[in-house]
Amino acid sequence: QVQLVESGGGLVQAGGSLRLSCAASGSIFSINAMGWYRQAPGKERELVATINSAGSTNYADSVKGRFTISRDNAKNTVYLQMNSLKPEDTAVYYCTAEGVVTITRTLENGYWGQGTQVTVSS
Repeated sequence: QVQLVESGGGLVQAGGSLRLSCAASGSIFSINAMGWYRQAPGKERELVATINSAGSTNYADSVKGRFTISRDNAKNTVYLQMNSLKPEDTAVYYCTAEGVVTITRTLENGYWGQGTQVTVSS
């Protein structure tokens, strides 16, 4: 079974930076796309950023110019560099993996990480 392990969340002052990491482990041959979602209290989960195996990215309008998603295919790891953080960025951030191909070349449904808390103080 594939697992996603996240790290890098924490407490930071407004204007500061954090870098989130998420490593996928298991019997993985390839992953089509990886990304980050977030959910704040009382709000719906929203897309933050995604990146596919070729390096193509997309971002939510609210984070463009501040966040950068990157990926190391050899390590099955995705990163989210978050700069110029705002209190509105406070949320639980979830890592995702979509289109996971196992070493036996079977395609599995997507996976979600456990979530990591990011808190930005004013």
